[in-house]
Amino acid sequence: MAGEPAASVDFVPGVGLKIPRHLGVIMDGNGRWAQKRGKRRTEGHVEGVKALRGIVEHCINYGVDYLTVFSFSSENWSRPQDEVSFIFNLLRRFVASDLQRLIRNNVKVRIIGARQGLDPSLVRLIEDVEAKTSANTGLTLVVAFNYGSKAEIVAAARHLAREVAAGRLDPEAIDEQRIGDALYTAGLPDPDIIIRTSGEQRLSNFLLWQAAYAEFIFVDEHWPDFNEASFVRVLETYSRRDRRFGGIGTAAS
Repeated sequence: MAGEPAASVDFVPGVGLKIPRHLGVIMDGNGRWAQKRGKRRTEGHVEGVKALRGIVEHCINYGVDYLTVFSFSSENWSRPQDEVSFIFNLLRRFVASDLQRLIRNNVKVRIIGARQGLDPSLVRLIEDVEAKTSANTGLTLVVAFNYGSKAEIVAAARHLAREVAAGRLDPEAIDEQRIGDALYTAGLPDPDIIIRTSGEQRLSNFLLWQAAYAEFIFVDEHWPDFNEASFVRVLETYSRRDRRFGGIGTAAS
């Protein structure tokens, strides 16, 4: 895929590694990457898109089935308007330049988040990329755009409340599965790993429900510096984890 070449590593893809089915990524540090180099924050977002292309390629090569990336949160509206506009235009350019590449690589794109209030042309773009990749059967790339997990859970609760009020749903039938099916991520497996770059160690309203048993891996690199070597280190860390899901785990005698 396009973008700067990833750092080479002496590692055979998939050999000796546990490969997550679903990887979530909080792509943090674009602005700080740029400021550290005396560049404009917007230049960091451009480099961040190159890193996104890279991780899509790594997920394909290493056999990850689902990749969810946090591209624009519902809280990001508080940023300077020129930066918000730049990010939106960058999304448009990314789709225009990469859509055919994603199709050729059998990538299915799903965009989650609130669409109310977005520019109609942007909504049409979102619907177009989802429609044109809907038949693909390889990596599913989930883009969390105008997304906030608390708002997602509130929307799910309101939907279930309306179903109960209309007599279509017994309140006693509401369980974890019902709630999960009412979220934006309905039909997707929960993430096995959530990565956050740039040294920050918080979820920032990303996949709060879905991350109940995810492994959190925090890396120091700003997002534009995240490359294949970084990706492999994450997989190595994950492979050493003993995932118990509330049980005893494999390490116990």
